[in-house]
Amino acid sequence: MDQAKHLYTFSRHDDEYELCRLEMRSFFETDTDANFISSNVEIDPSRSAFMKERLDVLAECDSIEEVATFVSAFEEDGRSFLIRCLNTMPLGDTAKIAHPDRRKIERQLGLVMPGYADLAQPDILYGIVQLDQKYLFGYLSESISVWRQHVKKPEMYSTALSTRVARAVSNIAVPHPEGIKAIDPCCGIGNVLVEAISMGIDMDGRDINPLAVLGSRKNLEHFGLTGTVTPGPIEEAPGHYDAAVIDMPYNLYTHVTREQQASILQAARTLTDKLVIVTIESMDDLLAEAGFEILDRCIAKKAHFEWEVVVCR
Repeated sequence: MDQAKHLYTFSRHDDEYELCRLEMRSFFETDTDANFISSNVEIDPSRSAFMKERLDVLAECDSIEEVATFVSAFEEDGRSFLIRCLNTMPLGDTAKIAHPDRRKIERQLGLVMPGYADLAQPDILYGIVQLDQKYLFGYLSESISVWRQHVKKPEMYSTALSTRVARAVSNIAVPHPEGIKAIDPCCGIGNVLVEAISMGIDMDGRDINPLAVLGSRKNLEHFGLTGTVTPGPIEEAPGHYDAAVIDMPYNLYTHVTREQQASILQAARTLTDKLVIVTIESMDDLLAEAGFEILDRCIAKKAHFEWEVVVCR
C-alpha cells in the first residue's frame, strides 16, 4: 500500500460499482478496483454515499504488539477514547476478521492506552485495520449517511435521479468545492441541487419548467437548505460557471428533440468550463459538435433505469 495520510474504505452494490469508481477518481485522481484507497487528499467521508470511513494514519506497524507499544506512549490528556477495528469486511486480499477477534484486538490496545474508554460518547475515536501484513492505526472518521434524509422529498419524479446517484454526480462535478461556482441548468425538482448544497457546494439551479422550479425550491426549503433556483432555458442563463451538471431531459413532461439537446449542449459550452452530463442515450456526437472533450464516464443504474454519466471539458 502507498504511504499516505488517509485510508478510505467504501461499500457499494454491484450496480453502483462503476459510479463509485468514477466518484473516487474524481476525489483522488486515481483508480482502483479494490474497496479501499490510500491518499493524501482529505475528504469528509459523509460526502459520499459509498464511503464507510476515513482513517487518518498515525502509525503503520508490523504487528498488533507493535501498535500496542505505540499507543501506550500516548500522553494522558483527560479525554475518553474508543478503538474500532475496521476489518468488518474483506479489504482487497485481506480477509474479514471475525467479530470476537476484532473485539480482542480492540481490548488489547485499549488496555495499554492511557486514559479511559467510553463506549457511548468518546471524545476521540481511533481505528485499527489490518491490510496484508501491516497494521494501520489512527484517528477514525465514520461516514454519516445524511443523504438518507433526502430520499423522501415533498416533490418527486419517478424517473428522477436517485439520491445516491445525485450525490455522486454532485461530487463528480465538484469534488473540491472551495472557490468553485456550479450550476444545474436543467435541475427539475432539484435532486442534484439538494445533495450539492447539503455538502456545501455553491450550486445554482435553473429550469425551463416553472413548475419544476417551484418543486425544486420546495424541496430545498423542506431540508432547510438555501439556494438560488430561477426559471428559464439554459440558453438564457447569465454568467459563467466552473462546473455544471445536466441531467438531460427525457421523460414525458420535459421531452426534448435531438435538436433541442444539441442546443442545450451548445449553450453549456459557453456557460461552464466543466460539464457532467447524465443521459439515457449516447450524446458523444453532440458533445463533440458543441466543442466538449470527454474525460471520463460510467454507467449508473436505478431499478430498471440506466444512465450514462459523462465528464467533459
